[in-house]
Amino acid sequence: MKEKLAIVCLLFLLPFSLLNAQNTLTLADGESGPEAEIQQVAWLEGHWKAEALGGTAEEYWSAPAGNAMMGMFRLLRDGQIVFYEIFTITEESGSLLLRIKHFHPDLKGWEEKDDTVDFPLVKVSEEGVWFDGLTMLKADSDTLMVYVRSESQDGAISELEFPYRRVD
Repeated sequence: MKEKLAIVCLLFLLPFSLLNAQNTLTLADGESGPEAEIQQVAWLEGHWKAEALGGTAEEYWSAPAGNAMMGMFRLLRDGQIVFYEIFTITEESGSLLLRIKHFHPDLKGWEEKDDTVDFPLVKVSEEGVWFDGLTMLKADSDTLMVYVRSESQDGAISELEFPYRRVD
């Protein structure tokens, strides 16, 4: 009886949990990303701003060079820096990999010295790029929608949304 109740609860709750992460995709364990080249995400180049996370999110992406793109992010709230990120998208093993490193306002790292948060590629198309848990969609030439899959301490899945507009 308890097993049936658990299955019914899972079947009932599963569609609602999926609704909370509609824009992000994940790779199955052991699955490799598809073939891709850095030029397929060259449209990210530029300066982007969004109102998100209770403040102003700002992102800069370089032009592709050396099979990679680099960028930085900062979040400002009430005129103060909350945190920074440095990131790269690189061609690796015939696919793309997004690596992020987080920093406090004083540039002390969140991750250990040699650690990064890695997002392997799941899918790339003319509409956007889907990394494992992080999606960047090109709504138009001046609008970038970024979605980041987030899991709370109680295991609930949601998405953080960043509605960026091109600054220059």
